[in-house]
Amino acid sequence: MRIRRILAAVIATAALAGLGLTGATTASAASLTPGECEQGGGTVNWSHTSAAGTPTCKGGMYDGQMVD
Repeated sequence: MRIRRILAAVIATAALAGLGLTGATTASAASLTPGECEQGGGTVNWSHTSAAGTPTCKGGMYDGQMVD
Protein backbone atom coordinates (compact mmCIF):
# COMPACT_ATOMS: atom_id res chain seq x y z
CA MET A 1 0.00 0.00 0.00
CA ARG A 2 2.84 2.39 0.86
CA ILE A 3 4.54 1.75 -2.48
CA ARG A 4 1.36 2.70 -4.35
CA ARG A 5 1.13 6.02 -2.49
CA ILE A 6 4.77 6.81 -3.17
CA LEU A 7 4.40 5.91 -6.82
CA ALA A 8 1.29 8.08 -7.14
CA ALA A 9 3.12 10.99 -5.50
CA VAL A 10 6.08 10.62 -7.88
CA ILE A 11 3.80 10.53 -10.93
CA ALA A 12 1.85 13.58 -9.73
CA THR A 13 5.05 15.52 -9.09
CA ALA A 14 6.41 14.63 -12.53
CA ALA A 15 3.17 15.73 -14.17
CA LEU A 16 3.20 19.08 -12.38
CA ALA A 17 6.86 19.63 -13.23
CA GLY A 18 6.07 18.94 -16.89
CA LEU A 19 3.35 21.59 -16.87
CA GLY A 20 5.78 24.11 -15.40
CA LEU A 21 8.35 23.47 -18.11
CA THR A 22 5.73 23.80 -20.83
CA GLY A 23 4.61 27.16 -19.46
CA ALA A 24 8.18 28.44 -19.30
CA THR A 25 8.78 27.48 -22.92
CA THR A 26 5.64 29.23 -24.05
CA ALA A 27 6.46 32.38 -22.12
CA SER A 28 9.96 32.64 -23.58
CA ALA A 29 8.63 32.48 -27.14
CA ALA A 30 7.15 35.99 -27.01
CA SER A 31 9.84 37.57 -29.20
CA LEU A 32 12.20 36.04 -31.73
CA THR A 33 15.79 36.57 -32.72
CA PRO A 34 16.40 37.46 -36.37
CA GLY A 35 17.88 34.01 -36.90
CA GLU A 36 14.77 32.27 -35.55
CA CYS A 37 12.60 34.31 -37.90
CA GLU A 38 14.72 33.31 -40.89
CA GLN A 39 14.89 29.65 -39.84
CA GLY A 40 11.09 29.63 -39.71
CA GLY A 41 10.98 30.68 -43.35
CA GLY A 42 10.40 34.41 -42.85
CA THR A 43 12.37 37.62 -43.16
CA VAL A 44 12.82 40.43 -40.64
CA ASN A 45 10.77 43.43 -41.70
CA TRP A 46 12.84 46.31 -40.30
CA SER A 47 10.57 48.98 -41.81
CA HIS A 48 7.34 47.72 -40.21
CA THR A 49 7.46 47.83 -36.43
CA SER A 50 4.99 46.52 -33.89
CA ALA A 51 3.20 48.67 -31.31
CA ALA A 52 6.22 48.22 -29.03
CA GLY A 53 8.49 49.74 -31.70
CA THR A 54 10.32 46.53 -32.57
CA PRO A 55 10.59 44.96 -36.04
CA THR A 56 8.36 42.05 -36.99
CA CYS A 57 8.87 38.76 -38.78
CA LYS A 58 7.23 38.67 -42.21
CA GLY A 59 6.12 35.35 -43.67
CA GLY A 60 6.92 31.83 -42.63
CA MET A 61 6.02 30.13 -39.39
CA TYR A 62 6.41 33.25 -37.20
CA ASP A 63 4.56 35.75 -39.38
CA GLY A 64 3.72 38.94 -37.46
CA GLN A 65 5.67 38.13 -34.30
CA MET A 66 8.07 40.65 -32.77
CA VAL A 67 11.81 40.29 -33.43
CA ASP A 68 14.12 41.28 -30.64
